[in-house]
Amino acid sequence: MRLAVNIDHVATLRQARKASEPEPVLAALLAEQAGANGIVCHIRGDRRHIQERDLQLLRQVIKTKLNVEMAATPEMLAIARKIKPDMVSLVPESPNEVTTQGGLDVLSQKKHLMDFLPKLKKTGIRVSIFVDAEEKQIAACREVGADLVEINTGKYAEASLEKEKEKHLQKIKSAAAYARNLGLEVHAGHGLDYHNVQPIVEIKEISELSIGFAIIARAVMVGLPQAVKEMVTLLEKE
Repeated sequence: MRLAVNIDHVATLRQARKASEPEPVLAALLAEQAGANGIVCHIRGDRRHIQERDLQLLRQVIKTKLNVEMAATPEMLAIARKIKPDMVSLVPESPNEVTTQGGLDVLSQKKHLMDFLPKLKKTGIRVSIFVDAEEKQIAACREVGADLVEINTGKYAEASLEKEKEKHLQKIKSAAAYARNLGLEVHAGHGLDYHNVQPIVEIKEISELSIGFAIIARAVMVGLPQAVKEMVTLLEKE
């Protein structure tokens, strides 16, 4: 299974002091060298971490795959068409959230997304939608023209009781199988770490995981290359 490393939290630390370091672009290069199959970053409307400058540099130096998460807004459309990442992942966004709280409600935004996605895709950008493990939402992703879906693993990751965790795991399994049957490529992510990732790795329909916070937190203790290598090893244990 492929690993895409989210570098947002490196930029969060930099922006906390409005400083010039740590450098998220360097973090991306180190992650690639350590075995990451792609780099993920989220440019938000409030610019709390990733900046346009970061996207411009990342586009120039990333050798694997650059996946930019963003809201489906005119501002972000203009940025994506200028930067031309390999992939855009559409996510919901609220001003006061600490992190993304759930999947995009594609059903309620179908008309908007059916207009928005072709404008991205005609520049050669593949489009993913971050979505909860619900068949109706996944079917709507296909209807609006998404190339792939990223299934939200947040509820699974946050569940404290084994019974609850297993319930959410089964929903992810079912959603992944449903999406593949529709012809969509399936990725997953949100809240995954070194302790809970293995059951997700075992879902054969999922081809890539997006993991950020756990790797950056681990990197504080062991260094980023080592943190990435440890996660890559876990993803290889299918």
